[in-house]
Amino acid sequence: MLLSILLQAAVAAGTGAGLAKLGAGIGAGLAAIAAGLGIGRIGGSAMEGIARQPEASSDIRMNMIIAAALVDAVSLFAIVVCGFIL
Repeated sequence: MLLSILLQAAVAAGTGAGLAKLGAGIGAGLAAIAAGLGIGRIGGSAMEGIARQPEASSDIRMNMIIAAALVDAVSLFAIVVCGFIL
């Protein structure tokens, strides 16, 4: 079924512009999903670290925020690149 949708998108656009738009949409979606999974994993690991060593909670929280910001920046860059493809 997915293959037929991909083929219809390719035929409808002609020379390949449809595949570029399809690829951009899939890429943006994958970037958003991966960022959500990455930030969730960072948060879960930080909470586990804070539970194990409550006295290091401020250091763990600061590192968690920095890592989440980096993951978010990379995903935003990927979404912008996919937007330029459109």
